[in-house]
Amino acid sequence: MPSSVSEPYDLAVIGAGCAGLAGAVTASERGLSVAVLDASGQLGGQFYRHPAPALGAERPQALHHDWAAFADLRRRLEASDAETLVGHHVWSVAAESDGVWAVHALTGADGDGERPVRVRARAILLATGAYERQLPFPGWTVPGVVGAGGAQAMLKSGLVLPGRRIVVAGSGPLLLAVASSLAAAGARVPAVVEASGYLGYARHPHALVTNPGKLAEAAVHGTALLRHRVRLRTRSAVTQVHGTARVEAVTISRIDPQWRPVPGTSRRIVCDALAVGHGLVPQIELATSLGCATRRTPDASCALVLDDLQETSVPGIWAAGETGGIGGAQLARAEGELAGLAVVARLRGTPFLAVARRARELRRRRDRMRAFADAMAAAHAPAPGWTDWLTGDTDVCRCEEVTAGRIRDAVVDFGARDARTVKLLTRAGMGWCQGRVCGAAVACLAAGGDGGVPRSAERRPLAVPVPLGVLASLDEPGESRSED
Repeated sequence: MPSSVSEPYDLAVIGAGCAGLAGAVTASERGLSVAVLDASGQLGGQFYRHPAPALGAERPQALHHDWAAFADLRRRLEASDAETLVGHHVWSVAAESDGVWAVHALTGADGDGERPVRVRARAILLATGAYERQLPFPGWTVPGVVGAGGAQAMLKSGLVLPGRRIVVAGSGPLLLAVASSLAAAGARVPAVVEASGYLGYARHPHALVTNPGKLAEAAVHGTALLRHRVRLRTRSAVTQVHGTARVEAVTISRIDPQWRPVPGTSRRIVCDALAVGHGLVPQIELATSLGCATRRTPDASCALVLDDLQETSVPGIWAAGETGGIGGAQLARAEGELAGLAVVARLRGTPFLAVARRARELRRRRDRMRAFADAMAAAHAPAPGWTDWLTGDTDVCRCEEVTAGRIRDAVVDFGARDARTVKLLTRAGMGWCQGRVCGAAVACLAAGGDGGVPRSAERRPLAVPVPLGVLASLDEPGESRSED
């Protein structure tokens, strides 16, 4: 830790998931003063989300893959001098005049703590992870419809299921993991409905051959689905949910390669819950507010542009994990460690040769896994025909209750051609989630249904909701470096 309150940390790590923990322990074990901030009340991020001690779970690792890696990182962090600041919702990162970065956060379970917190650091590692991409369809606001990742989070952290008979739908490899976890926990999963297929991976044979562990994971999940008699339906989508007070059934339709429903192929499946998600989207609001460059990923989302050592286009800001593109826990750990080594070399002014061998190994591992991640993204990328699922009264923006019909009217009648203009005309994306749920759908509809249009990387000054009183108190002496 710094020798005084006024002295900045060497490194502030934002996010205590796989990438953040790997970066933090790497830097701390090599002598840097490190602060780790995370909005959650415990370490692990989304991937290693686990029950609170009060729930008395005897084997929290049972619902996780590669729990030993997380346990090792947590042990090393607890043994280090790094300061862990959980329950800290970071809403802004700003450069100060002395070349130091200021990380502004709100405390409390929902950012409702008594006072703001400022953490100063010479370098920043962004390990903010990702959130689910949701594509709307008729009935997706009915109680009992949850995100695929949300269903897994309920199980991992609360030991509860969203229903007893759960259809899992959307696109991406997360669906297999979610379905196998739900089935193992006692839920009946009548079907996994995958909008894409798996033949797309065959276009990237090198990525498959060099990542045999991924094939082994798929085999494990596939075996679990067979054991629990879960049917896998590819090239299909849930195009309607039935029920009012609760999900009662879903309509599944075959879709063509452009994701348009094929007439005459619809069928109903009785269920009381639907877990749905179409992949993950990098969470990069803090980075874009700083002006970090972004790139378009193979599945049409925005990720950060990073150099060979994980530094962004803004000097002094590094990033690791899903911020650079969705790739999974193993890739996140490799990138986090590599970023930690790079920060140590930069701040200590030592030649990178001291860690060159380890860095080369990490770069090879990262590049190999990143190639597979790109193949995965391309195989499950949404196709433009998904907008044919929507009726005029389908809510697209849930927060502001903006329908597909109103968005289409803004495009046709008022000439809106981008998500920002649609937002100004309809309020789509102006609610509590600030477009995190509806942003991709609004951007596609604004472009005339072109599902290949990437999510807009808007530069927002605030990454999470902030009370006006907090903004007014920024220059007051009461704002502190930490909660001590």
